[in-house]
Amino acid sequence: MKAAELKDLSVEELSRKAGELRENLFNLKIRRRAGTLESVSDVTKNKRDLARILTLLTLKTKTSKADRKTSGQKPQASGTATAASPEAGKKE
Repeated sequence: MKAAELKDLSVEELSRKAGELRENLFNLKIRRRAGTLESVSDVTKNKRDLARILTLLTLKTKTSKADRKTSGQKPQASGTATAASPEAGKKE
């Protein structure tokens, strides 16, 4: 997979591809342990493709966060709430 091809993809598409590569890498590792993998270089190629995608994802998410900061928009809520103080988790 070429880096130039990946640069044109959106963040959602890159995330989907990263998930697919993780699953494929898992299957390749199992096949390697079972002794049914024909080419060990497939594992290396898969790892490198995954690293390329994760690098691009990091770059694209950092630039989108920087764009939000300069435009003054607030980031969207992540859906997880954390306790504001240690007192909030105590039961009486």
